[in-house]
Amino acid sequence: MTVYDVIDRKKRGFALTEGEIRFFVQAVTDGRASDAQIAAFCMAVLWRGMTEEECFFLTDAMARSGDIIPRPAAGGPFADKHSTGGVSDSTSLILVPVLAACGVRCAKYSGRALGHTGGTLDKLESFPGLRVSLTAEEFARQVEEVGCAIAGQTARIVPADKRMYAVRDVTATVDSIPLIASSVMSKKLASFADVILLDVKYGEGAFVRAPEDAVRLARTMVSLGRRAGRTMCARVTCMDEPPGDWVGCRAEVREAVGVLRGEVKNDLSALSLSHAALLLRAALGMTAEQADRRVRAALDSGAALQKLRAMVAAQGGDARAADDFSLLPLAAGRAAVRAEADGYLRVRATPLGLACVELGGGRQKAGDAVDAGAALHLLRRTGDAVRRGDVLAELYFDPARDPAAALGRAREGFSVEGAPPVRQPLVYCTIDKEDD
Repeated sequence: MTVYDVIDRKKRGFALTEGEIRFFVQAVTDGRASDAQIAAFCMAVLWRGMTEEECFFLTDAMARSGDIIPRPAAGGPFADKHSTGGVSDSTSLILVPVLAACGVRCAKYSGRALGHTGGTLDKLESFPGLRVSLTAEEFARQVEEVGCAIAGQTARIVPADKRMYAVRDVTATVDSIPLIASSVMSKKLASFADVILLDVKYGEGAFVRAPEDAVRLARTMVSLGRRAGRTMCARVTCMDEPPGDWVGCRAEVREAVGVLRGEVKNDLSALSLSHAALLLRAALGMTAEQADRRVRAALDSGAALQKLRAMVAAQGGDARAADDFSLLPLAAGRAAVRAEADGYLRVRATPLGLACVELGGGRQKAGDAVDAGAALHLLRRTGDAVRRGDVLAELYFDPARDPAAALGRAREGFSVEGAPPVRQPLVYCTIDKEDD
């Protein structure tokens, strides 16, 4: 068997065997497969698709291409959550400590900002001194001792996926459901979570635009996880506009802390706490009412906020920032985005995310530095009646930076219409039963 043979069979529309897929993934891992061959394989999958069995073989092979995170000695259940990304999606900063406070240990590997999407690791590093580079042993030990951890994956976790994704990113093969599903789930299966929640975004600010496609992706990933013996649930949620009121690293941390204090109530808080309750139901067999009460008690007692402090401190961060926002300063420069006509507002997530990137608060390419103090504050929402000159958003930026480009991007995030636009429900559907 050769790498060429595997590519040729998939190109011709044949279903690959488990042996062929494992051979190809090993060749990706050890360097025998060139970038050109990886690109050809990914394009063949994009055009020919994969059976459910092929997709599972690919997922499992990639999960086993590197280190498997050791399961802590402490009893489970252990929970994890993955979001397909968006703007102002800070749910992990809220959900993880809430779950830990409710008695479910949460082990979360996260990523960094790229393009219009925010990165949980960049936000978490807003806490002075916090370290997200944990060894597999440190990660497992912290989950056992503190009850939660959020960290970046080491180079030895799913190395085949890292290489394949880098090629997909530059060869227009990102938008293949089998490749997306296997990429996400290989990282989940390399860890030890018993219960996994998938938040699959659709809409203007998501990589998947149509809800029907997001449902198909969610069902594929749920099936992969269940086949591997994990308890799975998923939500398909709308990312037409940001769920939070802030975009930017420190600003989003401050907003997440506000949710844990019980002070912030918006789409971000509703989605995060709903996700936490869904995971509690799956992990502990609770009813919806019991799970909601447990989540509310974790907030009202201050236990969830204390878990955030404990997690930050365990990773070397200054936990005082959860109580003293002067340790999470926003940039000093200010500029306002104003309505250009009378009417009803429509808000679009992607331009607002890109506006934050223009301010230095995100990355245009991997490796770019991030200004954690840059931010956008969203003051009005889709459907709001506005008059010409009303302030719709405020930008926070380094005074040494020219905000003109960011203001232009931000204005693209707002349009004023003659009639109130229809606002889509935050949750399109939930998948949480074997027969869904």
